[in-house]
Amino acid sequence: MAGAPTLIGSVQRALHLLDAVGASERPATAKFLARALGLPLPTTYHLLRTLVHEGYLRKLDDGYVLGNRVDALGQRNTVQAVVSRARPALQSLRDELRGATYLSLYQDGEIKLIDVADGPSMPSVDLWVGVHEVGHATAFGKCILSCLDKPGRDDYLSRYKLADLTPHTVTDPRVLEQRLRLNRGVVADREEYLLGTACVAAPVRAPGLIGAVAISAPVRRYPALMADPGALSRAANRVARAVALRA
Repeated sequence: MAGAPTLIGSVQRALHLLDAVGASERPATAKFLARALGLPLPTTYHLLRTLVHEGYLRKLDDGYVLGNRVDALGQRNTVQAVVSRARPALQSLRDELRGATYLSLYQDGEIKLIDVADGPSMPSVDLWVGVHEVGHATAFGKCILSCLDKPGRDDYLSRYKLADLTPHTVTDPRVLEQRLRLNRGVVADREEYLLGTACVAAPVRAPGLIGAVAISAPVRRYPALMADPGALSRAANRVARAVALRA
């Protein structure tokens, strides 16, 4: 029978302090926190100084409040919650279509790849160029750009050159804009990012969020991926529902 877990008392006390500060409707003083948690006042001061130094708390004239590091954790946890809820759909799609799958989001004006589900026989694409700057050449990038309005696309494309990654990459802004406007549903990249590789993506739309689910495979499988896009669309819809539940 496994023994009880080893717990670090100082860590527990620091976490309880964070909880108490976060639960308080006004800045919490050291004396108030010491009484509330049953801690010696010197110990409370030591823990508070450490948490302030690390950015998890801020010291104001009338007490302590949560710091910027806690806010940053909350923002990261939003993405982690999306990843956690979307992962089963990505894995199911990977196994069904036998290819590495990807989840990307549009955040703060950038295209961000936030999760990949691959395997030994279904390796992910060698991302030799940062995907955030080549939205014009990836299936999930084009899928996201096609979901934006014209000002949104113009903003993104004004910040990133249409790099010529392969002989198949579209680098003419007018041609790219025409294709993005015409895109509906599934979007493809046929050796536009990497020779020998094809990728197909479907949009993920949820309140306050734009993203894409994609699958990559050797280019010889491109016709099969495009012949039946239903599995990809269903996976994108499952991710959208999961994100909506999280919201």
